[in-house]
This record gives sequence, C-alpha cells and structure tokens, in this order.
Amino acid sequence: MTAMTPATGTTAKALEGIRVLDMTHVQSGPSATQLLAWLGADVVKLEAPSGDITRGQLRDLPDVDSLYFTMLNCNKRSITLNTKTERGKEILTELIRRSDVMVENFGPGAVDRMGFTWDRIQQINPRIVYASIKGFGDGPYTNFKAYEVVAQAMGGSMSTTGFEDGPPLATGAQIGDSGTGVHAVAGILAALYQRENTGRGQRVNVAMQHAVLNLCRVKLRDQQRLAHGPLTEYPNDHFGQEVPRSGNASGGGQPGWAVKCAPGGPNDYVYVIVQPVGWQPISELIGRPELADDPEWATPQARLPKLNKMFQLIEEWSSTLPKWEVLERLNAHNIPCGPILSTKEIIEDESLAANEMVVRVPHSQRGEFMTVGSPLKLSDSPVEVTGSPLLGEHNEEVYIGELGLGDEELRLLKSNGVI
Repeated sequence: MTAMTPATGTTAKALEGIRVLDMTHVQSGPSATQLLAWLGADVVKLEAPSGDITRGQLRDLPDVDSLYFTMLNCNKRSITLNTKTERGKEILTELIRRSDVMVENFGPGAVDRMGFTWDRIQQINPRIVYASIKGFGDGPYTNFKAYEVVAQAMGGSMSTTGFEDGPPLATGAQIGDSGTGVHAVAGILAALYQRENTGRGQRVNVAMQHAVLNLCRVKLRDQQRLAHGPLTEYPNDHFGQEVPRSGNASGGGQPGWAVKCAPGGPNDYVYVIVQPVGWQPISELIGRPELADDPEWATPQARLPKLNKMFQLIEEWSSTLPKWEVLERLNAHNIPCGPILSTKEIIEDESLAANEMVVRVPHSQRGEFMTVGSPLKLSDSPVEVTGSPLLGEHNEEVYIGELGLGDEELRLLKSNGVI
C-alpha cells in the first residue's frame, strides 16, 4: 500500500512511503504515532467501532471529540474494525501485510489472544516493525495496570519529586505516557533503519516504567554518590539511604532555585542558576556587593553549605520586582534563569506560536482547537499539523480505495458490526 503524497510542498517528508498501522489508544501509543505522522508517515488509526475511549473523555463540548483525543491524533486517518470477528481478523491480516510499522499499547498478551503473535505477524509480513508499549517489562510487575502516575511512581520520579518534609509528588509533565511515546519512536526509527541493511522487520518493546527510569538517571547517579557522603549540591539537612526529595534544587553541578517575585501570585517565580561567574553580579543586584569578596560567600564551596540562605537573600530582592523585570536584570548579566510560565502564558506566548509549537488546527466538528506542534524540526521535512480524524472517517478510502473491497461488502461489514 502506497503512503499518501503530502498535500503541500514538493520535498518528500522524512517518512514518506512508510505506512503505520496504529492500534493504539489513550496517550502513550497515540503520542508516538502522531510523531511518526508529523515526520511524514501515513498513519492509519485502527479503532474498534466504538472508538478510542479518549474521544469521549474530558469533553468540553457535547458530542464532539474531546481535546484529549484531538491533541494526540492529528495528521492520522481513522478506520474502524472489530478484530474479534473472523472477517475482521482477515482484514487485519491484510492491513498487516500492507504496513511497514504496527504499533499497539493494549494490555499484555491482548494482541496474541487475537491470534496475532509475533511469529504469526512475521509470517504475514517479514518486513514489518512491530512496536509494543507496555507498563512494565518481564517480571513481577508485568501484569500491573499502568497509568501515567503509576509509571512515575515506579520509575523513580515521585520519590525524588517534592519537598523534604512533604509527600512524594507527581510531575505535570507526562513522562510516563508521552515520554514513553518518544522512546518508542526512537526504537521504531532505529528498526526501520536497520531494515535497510537486513531486509527484516523486528520487535520493538518499550515499557513505561523503563522510560521514566531513563529520564530519572541522574537520581540513580546520586544514589551511588550517597555511598561516599552527603550530596552537598542538595539543600537538604539530612541524608538517609536514598536520594531525598529536594524541592526545586537543580541537584546538578550548579545550584538553582525558584525565587518569588512580585506581586506574589502562584506563578510569580523565576528560576535562577548560580554559576561561579554569576555570584559577583548577583551580589550587586541584590544590594549585597560585599558578599562577592567575603570568604564566607565568595566561592562555590563556601556557598554550598548554605544554599537555603543564599536563595533567601536573592528572593528578598526578587520578591520586590515583577518576574519579567527580574528576568531582564538577570539576563543583562548572562545569569541563567527562566520565568515560571503558566499554561495561560504558554498558550498565549507569541514566540511559541512563531516557532509553531502552539498551533491552531481546524476541525470539522469543533471548528478549531489549539494544540502542541511538532518539537522535531527537520529542514527538509516541515510539519503542517492537520486535524484529527472523525471515527471511521477513512473507512471507504482504505477499505474500498486501497484494499479493493466492494461498496456492497462495505455496507454488509457495517451492518454486521465488523466495521
């Protein structure tokens, strides 16, 4: 089956000619296949006749696909198929035969129980790259139900997020779902590249727990460093046998913290990194120039034991100024810093719109919605974000136009509940 020709431009997209059979739902899988679509692949989203569950979740408009669905399924085509029926299995077999990549994120063993084991899929199409996203790898957790924050909990993120005297916290970044999706894309692209040399497809397995752990590697670094004494870059007073929660500390070689700004709203903060070269201008900005030469403050080694006091001094200054003025004054001295941007500020940010990272997308029922654009910028493969498909919108296009089924059979498939 030949992938669709891009509607705009004459330059072929990076993945033009690659057909992806997208059997994913919710977030981890759809985030991966959406990236593949943005890279130019023809992504055919195969849904049960009832549709991806997120079409109806968290709706803001009645009887219209939710933003949850639309923001994860741009640039795809949608077909419906009941894979539990015999005719459905026959059609799925043909779709597998005509695809380069197959992606699924069902529960463990679900696709096998449909009758499509890896051995069977290889028999149908030896060149296919078959990618699976699961919650966990093989072992005692294999059959645990995986959700975003469960993956955060079991991948090392929650135990190291929050303040020392508070409970473990989830991060607002979807590192379990969309973070795993990015890892899956890396594996799929590597398998497609290797296929150029071997002519064979292969299995790609990515677990949400493993992806979160990969993103938390610095905390495992610090777990090993604990064997040699306290972590002096952390502001914590006490250290036990595991890496503690350390609030907004950077935990890296250069200490950082989020300092309050005026007028004191929930996001009136600027994150400041104090490099050795930045201490002298910071001491002048905060009205304490004598600290630049004070042996109790002048060196990073002298400041490390009193990081809390150091950022308190900076905050006494920053809290009198709006965050944008704090940002301007710090940047004037090349001090690494960034304002805490609220979701409202991000969605209204002109630079993000100019970089096509916040985009407006037309939708046949919704009218228009805003979404996150592609973070992957390829000079020869520009991305135009198009709307998500309606449920089964491309049934006729795929089943009649590409698989060669007749009009009458399509009507029968629908009346029999196969599509």
